[in-house]
Amino acid sequence: MNPGTTRSVAGFFGWLLLTFAAAALGAIASANAPAFYAQLDKPSWAPPAGVFGPVWTVLYALMAISVWLVWRARRLTRPALALFLAQLAANALWSWLFFAWHRGAFAAVEVLVLLALIVATAVAFWRSSRVAALLLVPYLLWVSFASALTWSVWLRNPGVL
Repeated sequence: MNPGTTRSVAGFFGWLLLTFAAAALGAIASANAPAFYAQLDKPSWAPPAGVFGPVWTVLYALMAISVWLVWRARRLTRPALALFLAQLAANALWSWLFFAWHRGAFAAVEVLVLLALIVATAVAFWRSSRVAALLLVPYLLWVSFASALTWSVWLRNPGVL
């Protein structure tokens, strides 16, 4: 294996590890999420708790591939990678706000910040790799849905959130 390929493979696994480390951090906060989610008053369009894990696993994998493509492109990457890291931190924070700390208002505002960071990241990624930006579209769509769900659940559960 040549040095460039070795670097590329190592970079992929590094970004994969970092992305799933953020997922794990959010999962720690969500340890009691199924029981907490079950007690909440949710809109009829809220998915069952079992949907979230598989969806997020796919989204984190797409995010890791996306950031790796930008990192590998080495064009206009520093601001794009900084935005990626910011949105990754915001992503993990949401789980703590909502599930661990039961701060619905903060989670409802924070998810909008996350949404803005995802859009900014996708725009920055577009400049380096269009494929990378397009890989973030499912994430953007899911967090858009999650934003509406967060607001709805927060408003329906004033005594709990």
